[in-house]
Amino acid sequence: MESHRLVLPEDLNQYGHLFGGRLLAWVDEASWIAASLEFPECRFVTIGMDRVEFRHGVKKGAILAIESSRVNIGTSSVQYEVIVRLGRAQEGDVIFRTNITFVNVDAAGNKVAIPIPIQ
Repeated sequence: MESHRLVLPEDLNQYGHLFGGRLLAWVDEASWIAASLEFPECRFVTIGMDRVEFRHGVKKGAILAIESSRVNIGTSSVQYEVIVRLGRAQEGDVIFRTNITFVNVDAAGNKVAIPIPIQ
């Protein structure tokens, strides 16, 4: 799944670059949407990101492409690779890359299996 974000003044840190926490929130949200669209019957919560390393700063007005692709599925968890690029997906410079893992939980917050559709 691919989504885009426009970097606005309220997204910047004190040095005029995109605040890292804002990018992490966008990555989390975009990947959660991808997982929820792929498994609409699940109630996913984030349990981790493999690595958080920003490759370079991003200025106001930049358009970011956020690509989320499923790379692994377990009994109760699913993992997506996320690549964030400046500009168009597949074309722009990579500014951030990580794997993010979600777990399926019930209403009480307990881990439950991901129902796999019969094909």
